[in-house]
Amino acid sequence: MAVKPQIQRMIFLVWLIIVPAGMWFTYKAYPPDFSGQWLELLAFLLLTAIVASMPIVINEISIFLIQWVSLAAFLKFGIFAEMMFAQIAVIVLLLRIRVPKSEFFRFPLNLNMFFFVSFLSGNIYYLLGGEPSPSLVSNPKTLWLAVIYGVVSYLFNQIFISYHLYFVYKSKEPYFGKDFIVETITTLITLPLGLMLYMFYNQVGFVAVLIVGIPFISLSIIFNLYYSSQKVNEYLQKAAEIGHQMAERLQVNDVIDLFIQKLSEMLPVDYAYILEVVNEDELQLVRRIESGEVLTNVMPKVKKSEGISGFAWSKEKAYMYSSRKGWERFTVGYLPKDAESILSVPIVRSKKVIGVLLLLSKRKHAYEKSQLMIVDILCSYFAVAMENAKHYELTKMHSERCALTNLYNYRYFENVLTEEFNKLFQFERKQLSLIILDIDHFKAVNDTYGHQSGNEILVELGSRLTKLVGNLGTVARYGGEEFVVLLPDVNKGEAFNMAELIRESIANWPFLLKQSLDQLQQQVIITASIGVATAPEDAEDALALIRHADRALYVGAKRAGRNRVAEYSSC
Repeated sequence: MAVKPQIQRMIFLVWLIIVPAGMWFTYKAYPPDFSGQWLELLAFLLLTAIVASMPIVINEISIFLIQWVSLAAFLKFGIFAEMMFAQIAVIVLLLRIRVPKSEFFRFPLNLNMFFFVSFLSGNIYYLLGGEPSPSLVSNPKTLWLAVIYGVVSYLFNQIFISYHLYFVYKSKEPYFGKDFIVETITTLITLPLGLMLYMFYNQVGFVAVLIVGIPFISLSIIFNLYYSSQKVNEYLQKAAEIGHQMAERLQVNDVIDLFIQKLSEMLPVDYAYILEVVNEDELQLVRRIESGEVLTNVMPKVKKSEGISGFAWSKEKAYMYSSRKGWERFTVGYLPKDAESILSVPIVRSKKVIGVLLLLSKRKHAYEKSQLMIVDILCSYFAVAMENAKHYELTKMHSERCALTNLYNYRYFENVLTEEFNKLFQFERKQLSLIILDIDHFKAVNDTYGHQSGNEILVELGSRLTKLVGNLGTVARYGGEEFVVLLPDVNKGEAFNMAELIRESIANWPFLLKQSLDQLQQQVIITASIGVATAPEDAEDALALIRHADRALYVGAKRAGRNRVAEYSSC
């Protein structure tokens, strides 16, 4: 949740005006007596720093379990020492979790909160008759005051947290969620621990810090190790699910889109690049996503062993960098100026690198080693899914395309014609025009120059038709020397003009033959006869549209002398 710059400046200003002055006032109002206790102060300070640097993670929530140390420090050394320890603990914690520069306002924000919590809770304790270094065992009243101090501190802490959520972060999440429940439970657990540390310290001295602190620290380590292993297991499970989902995609672009989408959901990804090996020593960009937007792939190719991607390719090894300083000195090519953390992972199939994945984040230390391992596994799934999708697309293309001209074949054209007629019946199309052309005297061309030359003419004609029609319709080889052009939402007059343009492009520009029977390059002029029909005015079904366009071709164009366009007429 972003915090407005003016609010961030206000937070810094509040800290500058209130906290230093408040600390000085507290020092004067409740002067501490540290004489002969410097070793104990140092021990508590060290324990505070260690506990603050090891937050326990539960259900993806980092729990700051410093309350028990703060309670013991307050009872032993007074309010000023506890306030100092709390301020230091906040700084240690935020440094430990590596707060990005854009969120540095969290330092004064939390310092303000802990100052007010310490100041208010401590003053209420003293107003109720509490005093420094009370005897909790011999006097039950002091024990209850210590408990009240802990409860009041917790309540004030919750009040300030709710204020920050709703007025600083503008959160709309319900307050009494899992964060509140976990915070409450951990407070109930650590409150007795703080009282025990204080009482135990009064009896055995410095050793109490070790006896109580070491087990707690060990427990924190165990919790964090458990959470890390649990998180890795969740990542592995997600990776397997993503692998299955990618395997179900049959289009290359669908596989790439799903891959990037899932990576962005799992990891902090601001920039993502997929590069493909195009020859023995070059990588070419095939997908470029920046700030969630797909951009054009106009970027120079990357040489092997050149830059981060080329280095990952040549070494066949994944690399992770926590900040720009780690990779900036040897990178080559374009990378965003605000990028910090990087994951560079080779995409390997059958022990051969076929590409490189490059993920970047604006945050420093955005990625962990466990995440690098998961991305490496996902790249293996991605390589398999890409190979399957490419194989499917190639097989589909071969089944839909004419092997000679690379135009769509009759089977594909028939399916498209049926679909377009369905749209016509459902009023999604207004009109549907069909052009059929046949090369005039094509048998004579084959007999004179050879069948290979005839094939050259078919290939060149297919190329001319594709360029002329473009995205206006579908061009297909109907069979032999016949071609068809299907034009959705094009009326008969427009279709006739298109057919005339096609006829002129054939008749007015000679075809170059490179493999004629006499082995000499030569130019050949050919012509074509063309028929045009339009639905629904000329036909009520797909077969009728083909039949009527074909009739216009043979009756209106061929019989009338060839090299002309004829439109269907029922008369």
